[in-house]
Amino acid sequence: MSKVSFVNSNNKTITMSAVINFPRGFDEKRKYPAIVVSHPGGGVKEQTAGTYAKKLAEHGFVTIAYDASYQGESGGEPRQLENPSIRTEDISAVIDHLTSLPYVDKERIGAMGICAGAGYTANAAINDQRIKAVGTVSAVNIGQMFRNGFTGEVKSSDAMPVLLGGSAARTAEAGGAEITRMPLAPMKKEDAPNADLEEAWEYYHTPRAEYPTAPGWATARSLTQIIPYDAYNMAEVFLTQPLQIVVGSDAGSKWMSDDLLKRAASKDKKMHVVQGSNHMKLYDVPKYVDEAVSVLAPFFDRILEPSKTAKAA
Repeated sequence: MSKVSFVNSNNKTITMSAVINFPRGFDEKRKYPAIVVSHPGGGVKEQTAGTYAKKLAEHGFVTIAYDASYQGESGGEPRQLENPSIRTEDISAVIDHLTSLPYVDKERIGAMGICAGAGYTANAAINDQRIKAVGTVSAVNIGQMFRNGFTGEVKSSDAMPVLLGGSAARTAEAGGAEITRMPLAPMKKEDAPNADLEEAWEYYHTPRAEYPTAPGWATARSLTQIIPYDAYNMAEVFLTQPLQIVVGSDAGSKWMSDDLLKRAASKDKKMHVVQGSNHMKLYDVPKYVDEAVSVLAPFFDRILEPSKTAKAA
């Protein structure tokens, strides 16, 4: 494992912070398949993204978990901006970096993400065909979630006041007001509207997985980009890469994984339902994470072929 930093190729003023994991017996003179792992909205590389990256490296991949621009240990102001287009472009920027590493095979790069990171990964694959295989865990299309609610029961038109709130925050900040914050997960247990999101509070704000660089909030100005965003835009045409979806049987967010499966143009697409898991348990509960990895590792193995003798550089 190696902690690295590199300039974001989409914005030269931002330095990205990431952790690269190496497979057992790593030889820098050979070329390996690589997987980019994207964290949830409000998360950082030291949490679930890092967990999946480490476990996948054990199966023969070079993996990289990174902090999004404006978040974690990566640079950028204002802090905690959650701009979906930037989050998507961050994935391509990480791939740019991977292609510069002599031990990464440019033709064997996959990507996966958890929660909103899964939605961003799908969007990045639509935009960036260098991604040869796509994996998702507890996928969230962040635009859908903010428009339609975590369980999908709200009309999109009802999100107009939220969109206006984002605009109001921008106007206030342009006039010198302090940054307006909004929670990405409940900041207090009593704020959680359902069991999934109560567990999100527990994950981010108790010793279960809290981390100093993951405060759990985003800038309210981000709403002007989030509300109209569709992570699966044009998936029916351009998401042609093999796709493996993993979702909990009890996840209130499962409808967003169902939507991705339906909309993706890929002829090689599958969903694995983890019985007994909800949205959050797939982040860090060992038996559920291990089941997810037991599906994702063979999928990436089949598409990226890491089990073959690593190519000589």
